[in-house]
Amino acid sequence: MSFTETASSPGSLSSRRLTNRNTNRYSVTALFSMAAEQDADVDDELARAQKRLRELKARISAQSKKNFVLERDVRYLDSRIALLIQNRMALDEQHEVEKHLEEVDPTEGYYPDDRKIQQYSNLFFLLQSEPRHIAALCRLVSLSEIDTLLQTVMFTLYGNQYESREEHLLLTMFQSVLSAQFETATEFGSLLRANTPVSRMMTTYTRRGPGQSYLKSVLADRINSLIEHKDLNLEINPVKVYEQMVNQIEEETGSLPANLPRGVPPETASTNPDVQAIIAPRLTMLMEIANSFLLTIIDSMESVPYGIRWICKQIRSLTRRKYPEATDHAICSLIGGFFFLRFINPAIVTPQAYMLVEGVPAKHPRRTLTLIAKMLQNLANKPSYAKEAYMITLHPFVENNKQRINQFLNNLCEVGDFYDTLEMDQYMALSKKDLLIHITLNELYNTHSLILQHIETLSPNDKQHLRILTDELGAAPAQVPRKENRTIELQLYSRWETPIQDIQTALMDSVSSSDMLYMEAKSIFVQLVRSLPHLADKRPYNLAAIAERAATTKDATLVRKGIKVKEMLRELEEIKVVDRTDGYKLMQEEVSAELVHLGNLKEKVIQETKSLESVYKTICDHNNYLRGQLEQYKAYLQNVRLNASKEKGSTTGVGVVTVGGKERKPQKAVVLGPYRFTHAQLEKEGIIVESNVPDNRRPNIYFNITSPTPGTFIIALHYKGREKAILEMDLKIDDLLEKQKDNKHLLDLEYVQLNVPKVLALLNKVFAKR
Repeated sequence: MSFTETASSPGSLSSRRLTNRNTNRYSVTALFSMAAEQDADVDDELARAQKRLRELKARISAQSKKNFVLERDVRYLDSRIALLIQNRMALDEQHEVEKHLEEVDPTEGYYPDDRKIQQYSNLFFLLQSEPRHIAALCRLVSLSEIDTLLQTVMFTLYGNQYESREEHLLLTMFQSVLSAQFETATEFGSLLRANTPVSRMMTTYTRRGPGQSYLKSVLADRINSLIEHKDLNLEINPVKVYEQMVNQIEEETGSLPANLPRGVPPETASTNPDVQAIIAPRLTMLMEIANSFLLTIIDSMESVPYGIRWICKQIRSLTRRKYPEATDHAICSLIGGFFFLRFINPAIVTPQAYMLVEGVPAKHPRRTLTLIAKMLQNLANKPSYAKEAYMITLHPFVENNKQRINQFLNNLCEVGDFYDTLEMDQYMALSKKDLLIHITLNELYNTHSLILQHIETLSPNDKQHLRILTDELGAAPAQVPRKENRTIELQLYSRWETPIQDIQTALMDSVSSSDMLYMEAKSIFVQLVRSLPHLADKRPYNLAAIAERAATTKDATLVRKGIKVKEMLRELEEIKVVDRTDGYKLMQEEVSAELVHLGNLKEKVIQETKSLESVYKTICDHNNYLRGQLEQYKAYLQNVRLNASKEKGSTTGVGVVTVGGKERKPQKAVVLGPYRFTHAQLEKEGIIVESNVPDNRRPNIYFNITSPTPGTFIIALHYKGREKAILEMDLKIDDLLEKQKDNKHLLDLEYVQLNVPKVLALLNKVFAKR
């Protein structure tokens, strides 16, 4: 995209805006402020803090991409493992699954030649800087293709989640996608609710660094304080309450009264006076807890990431345009559908998946969190009915908060547009020499292939830039094997322009040279005060003395700046922009204001770094969790191979196993274990989620785990002093993996309930290496 193209392209406001003198002065001021904030020559506390923050943001962006790729692998393997469990997978499919567990080998594979790299550099610059192409592509691809494309779009093409230019271009792409979604919608009710590529995009966007950071800062404390109360039962479904009540009576008395039969219908359960008496105080408490969650969310409005608020704003304005008769109530339900359904509620229902809590919450708090999410959803959607009849009893919560939630959802939309700053970001990008992305070969080839599939729709005219570039690139190379899928550094630049080396030339036509001179001089004075810290305390600033001081130091950079700024002051005085007799008062005041802004900025930078460090830790923890899951799949596949070889061989269990391409006879299965763990150990590790063992007996309880054959385990619960186990349970790794795949995170051992992912991790740790 050339500079001239930007200025005159349809829909661009630049040609109109460039006639507005004040806007230009503001833009240039902002540009020089940005230069002063990030000056490479300055090495004060602010500069160092900013450098740390930039590095941290880059690490978060890179780690987020790794997590997205791992999550995709885990999702893929979940679906394939189901087939393996049912023994419906052919051998070649097993090999395909194994490939998803291979690490990339940096010594294998090849790089495309220089000419191809240059063509891809041009193509990806065009895709990044003109988001309409990607927006159209996201609408054209199938649901099975969207994840791979999203990986490239969200984590590579616009992967720097904290770089305003990339973020703004990504949001521009969202606007185009949403606008098309509204154009093609057949009915209001289905908008944004179905599982489509667009809804997948929106969910993926909320899972980036800023969204994760918000969820952790706003929800983690609330959820953690709730799940501490493991025994607080707030069930309000009359059928379940009735069953729990009947079980308790039977346990206490040893029998059931005739008037309390099991398996009664909902109507009978809900009219039972004892059930009503149990539910009444629970309803009050649930509404209090839901209120506290709601207030926390409403109070956090200022910290909702800009991009998420901006998407809410687009939903509102598109709804008003497409459905002018839609009520405020209906519009808010669409905004709430995105904000609560796609963003807030998944984190409340499964806080462990968002790393907001350690381990899976216990049974009762887990149910309470689900009920709270349902209440918030009902409030945001404001349906005239409740899917479950018992939820109607919580209607007062919806009624009492209607106005408040509408106000909040409308306020969420009150954010500024970024078109002014985007144009400035584009100017800045054109002057940068290091516009680059880190992209894998398969991402390159996959994006290339998808564009070619849809090129007639994306670029019908053969004179358009996208068509020219794809014609030159030719056919897309095939995907390379996972081991050879190297990451390359791709410099982005356009072939339709000479890169603008100096920001001033980009703005010269619209900004007077005196304005430019004034801004640059001010920027240099700010840098000088930052570089000579003892000057910062002397107010008002004596600009002439500062320039002289810099020009006579022993630092060559400062000397150069000091001499330059003295000359600039002289020129500005000649053209009567500043006046030496008043001590250059105008500039002196602006330099002071800029330094106050930078002082405040330092605090903000330090604060932001602290909050992002916790986000980075969360993302790394999640990465470890995902890696653990992949390790379990590796162990499982090894077990499948061993069992398959046994089935082929005799009943002695000796078959043929292929190892590194060579066949060798496996040894007879060896019993591993028993390995011993105390109740306290497993509780500390979060493996025991709930325990019915009385506190005074827990020190005498221990567990022995044995593996008689690969993939089969026996967990035995023992009481010190007794020879025989109190309880033994046979476990197949298939069953545990299937439980995990189906999101059933609890394993019931009668006396204790165990966390399935953590049991898998323990078995993998203890037995996989032996």
